[in-house]
Amino acid sequence: MASIGTPSERAAAATGRGVKFQEAGPGRFISDPAALGLAGFALSTMTLSFINAGILPQADAPVVLGLALAYGGVVQLLAGMWAFVKNDTFAAVALSSYGAFWISFYFLQHTFIQQIPAGDRSGALALYLLCWGVFSLYMWIASFRVSIAINAVFITLWPAYVLLGLGKAIDSTPLFHIGGIFGIATAAAAWYASAAIVLNKTFVRDLLPLGELRSAQQDLATRP
Repeated sequence: MASIGTPSERAAAATGRGVKFQEAGPGRFISDPAALGLAGFALSTMTLSFINAGILPQADAPVVLGLALAYGGVVQLLAGMWAFVKNDTFAAVALSSYGAFWISFYFLQHTFIQQIPAGDRSGALALYLLCWGVFSLYMWIASFRVSIAINAVFITLWPAYVLLGLGKAIDSTPLFHIGGIFGIATAAAAWYASAAIVLNKTFVRDLLPLGELRSAQQDLATRP
């Protein structure tokens, strides 16, 4: 995310230009889709996490559904597809997956949750959240090759899923609320990363540092 893929992408980011790909057709440039995907993820996560943390009542949950489907879901999924075109594996997998998460969340809350027996809902939701925690954990490990800003997103995201899942599993409201607080931190980090990409590329200077980390491609390039 944030010009993650190849050294050529990083060079293009430094000049504020998109990355030109032969597959995209002559004269076309692909801008960095990570800023859009991160923004959709951040806004949807922030609104839901305020409810999960107990700051807003559960009765306000329907306000999240539109965001979940449109901005966190469809828009983020599209950003993930554009990241595939950009040959940015990390951003493509992350944005596409969390876009799918928000779409599944919408349909789960809007339709399918009522089909689960009331006594089994907590366990089913716990499994759903914990599995997303596993995915987020290995994405966090991969983020050590990306940037400090993206690492900050994932170092708070996987505990958020785990705490929310455990809160559902053992019916612990305090644990669930702590998971919501981690979600707020995740959203704040994602918003920062999105803002940094937009501002840095718009002003063609590092107004907000991302703390880019050494990539595997750079390691290979410097080997004797």
